[in-house]
Amino acid sequence: MENLGRDYLTKTEKSKARYDELTDLIMRPEIIADNREWKKLVKERNAIEDIANAHEELKNLVENLESCESDLKGETDKEMRALFESEIEELQEKVEKKVEDIKILLLPKDENDDSNAIVEIRSAAGGEESALFALELCRMYSHYAEKKNWKVEYIDMAETEIGGVKEATIMVRGKGAFSRLKYESGVHRVQRVPETESQGRIHTSTATVAVLPEVEDVDFEILDKDLRIDTYHSGGAGGQNVNKVETAIRITYLPLNIVVTCQDERSQLKNKEKAFNILKAKLYDYYQEQKMSEYDANRKSQVGRGNRNERIRTYNYPQGRVTDHRTNLSSYDLNGVLNGNLDEFIDAMILKEREELLQNYN
Repeated sequence: MENLGRDYLTKTEKSKARYDELTDLIMRPEIIADNREWKKLVKERNAIEDIANAHEELKNLVENLESCESDLKGETDKEMRALFESEIEELQEKVEKKVEDIKILLLPKDENDDSNAIVEIRSAAGGEESALFALELCRMYSHYAEKKNWKVEYIDMAETEIGGVKEATIMVRGKGAFSRLKYESGVHRVQRVPETESQGRIHTSTATVAVLPEVEDVDFEILDKDLRIDTYHSGGAGGQNVNKVETAIRITYLPLNIVVTCQDERSQLKNKEKAFNILKAKLYDYYQEQKMSEYDANRKSQVGRGNRNERIRTYNYPQGRVTDHRTNLSSYDLNGVLNGNLDEFIDAMILKEREELLQNYN
């Protein structure tokens, strides 16, 4: 068992050394003066802090275990031998548990897990019923964010005449927002009797959810010549609450025909800034997907975000049931789920991903 412990001390010693080095660097005046570099190093340090702490804890356990085993070899008293044997057994269990913790910490990390999340919700199959369902998904994620003490901003929302949502863009700000909401990407299906249905027949409708990380630094250049920026009057469905000043912004990235709109703020400048941030996130996501396709066979079992064409969850109103098709987990608390009780489903996805990663890692 101590050999296993020593093996994982070796696997983590570089992380511990780098953590100590970063701890020293971020205290230096010349680094503190360079805010961009300081933030970069702090982010790197935070990312390996748990591994560094686990290394120290495992080191103490292994040293105590080896000390007890050494003492046992030279002990002749039966009672003392029994005490040493009991302590050795307990320490072996602790080493084994710590090694399992380290295995999880060593799994590949999504570098964007600490980022804010951009959630895009669109109505799909089902007409007005789909748009009404999309509105409920907006509310569901807002409730979930509130439970997590995250801040929610509605960047853009295109409403229908009867109050549904054709599409909406929501910014969720909070540490780790993307690490959890990324599992919501995909097709959400609802089965219920629509309010507009006079015959009382159950209809099936769908809405799509895409979750992107808000990215600060990107390693590609966005050229002015590739952008078309339009301004227009913001307002709700049917021309209600229309702003008489053209504050809403539409940015089109011409090479890929990616369109981003923002009418959240009354300031054109602020809307432009928010729209540009969302465009960066979309382009980052596009280029990441391009990279992923190069090793898709390996990535399939490791992907953190759901496939956007994949049906991930069904909300069945007649039975009061919500089923996640990726984990086969069902909940009969439909109202609770729509009120933001999503942790059960998200935790199940995290566990599934972790198990698949551990299988590949081992």
